[in-house]
Amino acid sequence: MRTLTGAVAVVTGAGSGIGREVARSLASRGVDLALADLDENGLAETRASITGVRVTTHRVDVSQSDDVFRFRDAVSREFGRASILVNNAGVALYGSIDEVSIADLEWIMGVNFWGAVYMTKAFVPLLRREPAANVVTISSLFGLIAPPLQSGYCASKFAVRGFTEVLRHELRPTNVRVTVVHPGGVATRIAANTRCGTHADPGRCRADTASFERALVTPPSVAAERIVRAIVRDRPRLLIGKDAYLLDAVQRFFPARYMSIVRPLIDPRKRLELKRHRSVPPSQLERELEHV
Repeated sequence: MRTLTGAVAVVTGAGSGIGREVARSLASRGVDLALADLDENGLAETRASITGVRVTTHRVDVSQSDDVFRFRDAVSREFGRASILVNNAGVALYGSIDEVSIADLEWIMGVNFWGAVYMTKAFVPLLRREPAANVVTISSLFGLIAPPLQSGYCASKFAVRGFTEVLRHELRPTNVRVTVVHPGGVATRIAANTRCGTHADPGRCRADTASFERALVTPPSVAAERIVRAIVRDRPRLLIGKDAYLLDAVQRFFPARYMSIVRPLIDPRKRLELKRHRSVPPSQLERELEHV
């Protein structure tokens, strides 16, 4: 375990949700902050909620490498250093592979995957100069399992997982520690802000994402506190939420057919059918997955 006081943290997606709460948690430990988001109003609200440390805010599109490297240069000018990088910015996309366009897939990979890659490439040289430093990248429960209608999101989060795990192995001999985070259902705006695939039925998209949003129950502040504790303890891998722990275990035991086990319980329409037509008491697994 180490003390974070005096560190400088760079947090993307800091205008709301997990990013905002990670920033607040780090600030409570005496960490100065460089916060990035496309949502300038959200950034201003995050900034206003933090006192006692130095905070700068930056409008950054992480899917654009020029934006990211300009951000890196600004952080270097204003702080002279960076010791924690939290790759949190992310978006969601709904639709089957037939319903999402190439442009949809390029968009989500640009933000979720390339954003993490650009940020890492830009900031790791600064992190290497520190006595102790951390990279934290937010994957997802859907970087562990791959449900239908989530091809773009799962592709991006599995890619983030692989990239971050390789980074951890490559940086092990250095001062930089790396953590990949797999949150389950955290109560952020990601479901409400989901982009419907170009060819998806808008009504079905809205209904399914609304149902999914109701299953997001872990407060962002709880998720953020666990992420910051993982930084302090140099944890390489973090699951957040009992849904993440449970579904990770199911996937490990049944890697080729886990979806046949869990699909009726995580697909919004199948969950409704299960509730309407269940004629026997639910198994322990079903009771746990009712909250996924």
